[in-house]
Amino acid sequence: MSVRVTGRPEMPEGYGVVDTGPLLPWDTVEERLVEAVNYWLSTARPDGRPHVVPRWGVWIDEKFFYDGSPTTRHARNLEVNPHCALHLEDGTAVTIVEGVSTVPSPIVGELGVRLSDEFKRKYAALGYAPEPTSWSDESAGGLHVLAPTSAIAWSVFPKDLTRFEFD
Repeated sequence: MSVRVTGRPEMPEGYGVVDTGPLLPWDTVEERLVEAVNYWLSTARPDGRPHVVPRWGVWIDEKFFYDGSPTTRHARNLEVNPHCALHLEDGTAVTIVEGVSTVPSPIVGELGVRLSDEFKRKYAALGYAPEPTSWSDESAGGLHVLAPTSAIAWSVFPKDLTRFEFD
C-alpha cells in the first residue's frame, strides 16, 4: 500500500484553510498511529445510526489491527457495512483515518509475531499480551484489520491541515 499526500481537504469558507504553508509529513502522522494506546472506531449500525467505541490496536504495514469478540456491536455493524473511521484521542494533534475493516484470514508466522510483539509493547502493562498464535485459526481472537482509504491530520489547525490518500 502506498500513501500519497494530496494537499488540503476541502473545508468550508471561514475555517482559515489556505493552500500555502507546510503540509504535515506522513511520518509524523504514522508515528501517532503507531504510538497511540487508545483509538476511537466509528461504524454505522444497520439502520444508519452511528456507533463509536474505544479500541486497543496496533498500526503495522499501514493498516490498523484490532481484536475483539465478533458479537460486539461494532463487529456486527462492520459485517453489514465495512466502512468506518478511526480517530485518535488527541483533539489538538488530530489524526482521522477512514477505511474498510475486514476479518483477515488466519494469521501465522512473521506477521503473527509482529502483531504479538506490538500488542505486548503497548498493552502488557494493562493486562493484554496475546501470543503470536492468537489469530492463527478462524475461531481465535476476533481480529479485524482496517485498510485505510484516506486520512486527514493536523498539529496546528488550519496551518498544517493535510489530506492523505492510500492506494
